[in-house]
Amino acid sequence: MRPTWPWVATAARLLLGGVLVVAGALKVPDPAAAVRAVRAYRLLPEGLVGPVAFGLPVLEIAVGLALLAGVFVRTAALAAAALMVVFLVGVGSAWARGLQIDCGCFGGGGEVAAGRTAYPGEVARDVGLLLVALALARRPASRLALGGHSEEELAHVR
Repeated sequence: MRPTWPWVATAARLLLGGVLVVAGALKVPDPAAAVRAVRAYRLLPEGLVGPVAFGLPVLEIAVGLALLAGVFVRTAALAAAALMVVFLVGVGSAWARGLQIDCGCFGGGGEVAAGRTAYPGEVARDVGLLLVALALARRPASRLALGGHSEEELAHVR
């Protein structure tokens, strides 16, 4: 492995963690919008809409903070990858069923006017973040991490 990988992994950690923290934090102030967004996908029974709408931002923030801090990086990266797969399934399902919704990925969400969806961009973004998460899960050693790796471990990944 190249000696630059720990710095690439650091950038990946900060990117992925930052996106997750921002996405979660933007949902927290407006729980009604989060409920609308989850309900718009028409995938969950009504009894699960509220818990998912309230729990998802907390999970995003927790995983994002772990990545930003550099603790439990492999576990957090795998959790982020799982979240991206769930998001891809949700958006892909809405797109395939012809639903006209805003994904609610960064707050808001719900029904939108015909032709105002952004499914291709949302899928591309989530696939890119999924690839980043998988790469980070495979090689989590990075710099500036509280979970840290000894210099010997970082030298070993070179």
